[in-house]
Amino acid sequence: MRRAAKVDIIQPAIVDTLRQVGATVQVLSAVGEGCPDILCGWHGENLLMEIKDKTGELTPKQLIWHKGWTGQKAIVRSRNDAIDVLNNAVKK
Repeated sequence: MRRAAKVDIIQPAIVDTLRQVGATVQVLSAVGEGCPDILCGWHGENLLMEIKDKTGELTPKQLIWHKGWTGQKAIVRSRNDAIDVLNNAVKK
């Protein structure tokens, strides 16, 4: 049986910040198997974000997932990192 997903302490603040600026956010933390923590909708783009604290590293399953995923994905460690992901998506 799979144990409950460990959620980084900064995750609620990042999710709140993204929602405050108008993004839609679906929390994916419980999916497991290396899947990123959140899916964010922003100006027609779908953005995957793995949330880590300042010193957090990707788990072995997350490393495998990130290496195999050919689409957009980002690792964010702060609210500013998450906003940067949104801003970079709009610049494309």
